[in-house]
This record gives sequence, structure tokens and C-alpha cells, in this order.
Amino acid sequence: MTVGWSVEAGEPKSDAGNRDVALDAATVAVLRAHRKRQREDRLAWGSAWVESGRVFTREDGSELHPASVTDLFNDLVEEAELPPIRLHDLRHGAATLAKAAGIDTKIISAMLGHSSRKITDDTYTSVFAEVAKDAAEATAAIVPRAVDDGQSSPHGLHLVSNEPRKTTSKRP
Repeated sequence: MTVGWSVEAGEPKSDAGNRDVALDAATVAVLRAHRKRQREDRLAWGSAWVESGRVFTREDGSELHPASVTDLFNDLVEEAELPPIRLHDLRHGAATLAKAAGIDTKIISAMLGHSSRKITDDTYTSVFAEVAKDAAEATAAIVPRAVDDGQSSPHGLHLVSNEPRKTTSKRP
């Protein structure tokens, strides 16, 4: 957290904020490569190295100011010609991607360090158009449909199940 321009480390806002963070294998590989580069920087800087205890630092090991991280992020967004997005919006994107991947809200809530599912559902997840379309298709698939086969009623319609037909075959 920043107070004025000073950075102050403190306790998380809730007990849910104290948590282990599970990472996928690709992210672990990137972090290991970063750690290796950081060890090389530490050797190169020698006694001038600042032991901040942070994972992401300046070249000399000193702490990054949140405003510097935000400025770098904004520069990268602009360079990539992306629409404006805040760094914090990446949390919302991660939650939405997890939801689209079928991850239970309880797990997403724990990943984000939220104290309740309600915060996660109401504030952090959005529904992708593709997911909404898939939901509409899945819902429609369980509704019986009328078909015209010319045999069933005076109007030629009858309701059919969407269940696959069971057939018996005499073939070997």
C-alpha cells in the first residue's frame, strides 16, 4: 500500500488474503528464469546489491515503487496498441478466464484472496460472449422440440426428445 509517496507493507485486508498461490507450470518456468537473472544481477552488483526481499525489483535489488510498475504497464499496453486497461483489471481478467474454464467460484475466490464468493461473482467475473452462447445452446439442447415428420398430428408435428435414439442392430 502507498501512503503519500511512501510504500508500506502491511497485513492483508482479510484472513483470506494470507494464502498460498498455485501457479501453472509455464508461470513457474518464467519465474525460475527471472530468479536466475536476478541472481546474476546480484553477483554483478556485488556489495551495492540491495536486499529488499522482493521478487520483482530494480536492477540493484531495490524495491519497485507501485507507480513505476503502473507506468511500465501503461507503456506496454500502449506499445502493444491495446485498448486502455488498468493493471488491476488483470485480476478481473484472471477471474473471468478461470470462470470460463469452469473453475468453481469458491476456488476463484480463494485464488484472489476474497473473503466471500459474493465479492468474486459480483465484482470480479464477467461472462464471455462465447460462454454465454454455449450456455444458451446447452439450455436449448434439453428443451424438447417440435418436428415436422408428416406422421404425428393433423399439423404434422410431434415432440421429440433430444436424447440419442437407442437402436438395435442385427449386424455382426
